[in-house]
Amino acid sequence: MDRRHVLKIGAATALLTGSPAVLAKRSDESADVVVVGSGGAGLTAAITAFDLGVKVIVLEKMPITGGNTQLSAGGMNAAETVIQKKKGVEDSWKTMYDDTMKGGKNINNPQLVEILAKNSAGSIDFLLSLGADVTDLGRMAGASVNRTHRPTGGEAVGHNLVHTLRQNAIKRGLDVRTGARVLKILSDKQGKVAGVEAEDRNGRKYKINAPVVILACGGFSANLERVTKYRPEYAGFSSTNQPGATGDGLDLAAALGAKLIDMEQIQIHPTQAAGSKILITEAVRGNGAIMVNREGKRFVDELTTRDAASAAVLKQTGKSAFLLFDQDIRKSLKQIEGYYHLELVKEGETPQELAKACGITDGGALAATIKKYNDYQAAKKDEEFGRADMPRPIKTAKFAAIEIRPGIHYTMGGVKIDTKTRALRAKDEQPIPGLYGAGEVTGGVHGANRLGGNSISETITFGRIAGAEAAAYAKAARKKV
Repeated sequence: MDRRHVLKIGAATALLTGSPAVLAKRSDESADVVVVGSGGAGLTAAITAFDLGVKVIVLEKMPITGGNTQLSAGGMNAAETVIQKKKGVEDSWKTMYDDTMKGGKNINNPQLVEILAKNSAGSIDFLLSLGADVTDLGRMAGASVNRTHRPTGGEAVGHNLVHTLRQNAIKRGLDVRTGARVLKILSDKQGKVAGVEAEDRNGRKYKINAPVVILACGGFSANLERVTKYRPEYAGFSSTNQPGATGDGLDLAAALGAKLIDMEQIQIHPTQAAGSKILITEAVRGNGAIMVNREGKRFVDELTTRDAASAAVLKQTGKSAFLLFDQDIRKSLKQIEGYYHLELVKEGETPQELAKACGITDGGALAATIKKYNDYQAAKKDEEFGRADMPRPIKTAKFAAIEIRPGIHYTMGGVKIDTKTRALRAKDEQPIPGLYGAGEVTGGVHGANRLGGNSISETITFGRIAGAEAAAYAKAARKKV
C-alpha cells in the first residue's frame, strides 16, 4: 500500500477515534473555543469558528464522531433554496415558519423558528460549499411542500453530512478528540466561562482554559430514566437514538445556572421497526407508503405530524401497524434497500399473500384498502383521512410491508438560548457570558412536536450561528487580555 494512502487513512482515523499524540498530552491546555459534541451541530460550529480564525478544540465522549446526526435518515428541511428553484418547487421561509409553528402546537419560540426558516437556504448553500449532496427533494410529515433535501436517489442524509463535515474538519486540521468526556464547565468569579475540566478515555483528567464553550452534545432520548421522569407513560418504550444521547449537556449547563425549558416535550416516532431499534425513515411515507393495522385497514393520514401518527398507531390492535409499499416506491428511495438487507420486510405477490406473511387477519380487507387508496390517489383526493400528498399508487408487485411501532426519538426541550445561541440564566434569563448552545441540547425551536427534516436544519443553522458568535466573543476576549 502506498505510504501516502496510509497517512490519509490515519488522518481520518484520528478524527474518528482520537490521535495517539492527543491522548498522550494531558497537561492543562488553552483554546479560544471548546465545542462539546461532534454531531452535525458541533462539527458545523467548529468548522465555522475555525474558519473565522480562532483555535477550536472539539470534545466527544463517544468513541466515534457523528452523534445522532449519523443516524439521521429523512433529510433536511429548507425553503427558497437553489435546489427547489431548479426543480420548480415554490416555497417560502414564511410557509416553513408556519408549518413549524403549527407542528409544534405554537409553543415554539417564534424568534428561533424565524431564524430556522430564514436561514435554511443559506445552510443548504453552506453544505453545498463543503461538498455535501443535498440535491434530491422529498416531503416529510407536516410540510406543505417538497422541502426535504437529501442525497441523490433519496439516500440517508446523516451519513453523507457527517462524512462531509468530518472530511472538512480533517482538511482544516481541526483538533477533534473522541473518548473525551467533559466533567465540568469552568467559570471565573464574575460568572464568565473559563474553560472545561475533561477526562480522556484512560480516565486522566485535564483542563482546557477557554473563554467560550459551545454545547452541542444532543438530547436525552437514550436516557430512559430521565425520559420517564418527565413522561412516565413512556416506560417500556425503546429508543431510536445512539447510546450517547443521555443529556450530559443539560447537567453541565444547569450547573452554571442555565435555564432548561420544555423538558416534558419528548417525541415518539411512529415508525420504529418492531422488535428492533431501527428507525424507518419518514421518507418512505413521503414517497407514497401507507400505514395499515392488523385488520388490513388504513387508520390515519400517513403524513400527519409524528405525535398524531404515533398516537394513532398506539390505538391499534397490538399497539403496532404495518408500513405498506410496492416496488415502485421501493425503487424511488434507496434507503428502502437497507431494510431488505436487515430482513425487516415481508412480501407477497398479492395483497392476500402479503397479509398472510404479516399476520394481517383479513387479506380481502387489505386488498380493498389498497384499491381504495389507489382510487384516492388517482383522483388526488383522500376522502377518508385527507392526506394531501399521494405521489404514487400502490399496485406493482411484489407488495411489501414492515411492522412498526412508536419509539422514543427526540427531546424538544433543553437549554434556553437567545437568537445569538447564548445560553440564558434561570434566575434572570440573561446570557451566561461565553456559553452557547446549538442542536438538540437546546429547547424552544420545535415546541411540542418536531417536524421530520427540521432537526438537521436546526443543527446546521444554529451550529453556524453558534460558531460565528463564539468566534466573535473569543476574539473580543483576546483583546481584553
